Amino acid sequence: MTSVPTYGQSQPLVLHTRPAIDMSPEQFYEFCLLNREWRIERTAEGDLRIMAPAGGGTGSRNAIITSILTTWALQDGTGVAFDSSTGFTLPNGATRSPDAAWVQRARLAALTAEQKEKFLPLCPDFVIELRSPSDGLGSVQEKMQEYLDNGTRLSWLIDPSARQVYVSRPSVSVERVDDPSRMSGDPELPGFVLDLTHIWEPPF
Repeated sequence: MTSVPTYGQSQPLVLHTRPAIDMSPEQFYEFCLLNREWRIERTAEGDLRIMAPAGGGTGSRNAIITSILTTWALQDGTGVAFDSSTGFTLPNGATRSPDAAWVQRARLAALTAEQKEKFLPLCPDFVIELRSPSDGLGSVQEKMQEYLDNGTRLSWLIDPSARQVYVSRPSVSVERVDDPSRMSGDPELPGFVLDLTHIWEPPF
């Protein structure tokens, strides 16, 4: 019997566009507006990755992570937190939407009002990716390396099924932390602590 993939568990649909179609950042933004029901990323090579909405477990975990990061960011005041619906156009031309991100206010202040309302033309200072049941570990690790190559100062890849967190920093080997109860963002995000208790256990 052939199983039917469900939302949040199926592999992304990949569309190759170049050289037949080469959308500018503005055209890609308009394309995404026409297809709001999908979460769409674009690779540096111009391939479109179209993903279905997240499943319940992944969505609940994402909400917890984003709420904790946002609460800290509002108290800290030096930067702004973003959720998984935010697009970032990286220096290499890719457009990515990490599950959670944080950017220093000083960098955001340099953007125009128009730039702030579209995909932000920068790479976040801090990103979190939550591995879903359908994500291949290697492919997500490649994305984390891409963030580093484009300017991210700290990234966490959280794998709930294995209870592991992969910590990446520039010019440092990736560190795997097994079954941590909490993760600290120091020194890049002073005072930020992510409680992983509700990430490891099924949310419902």
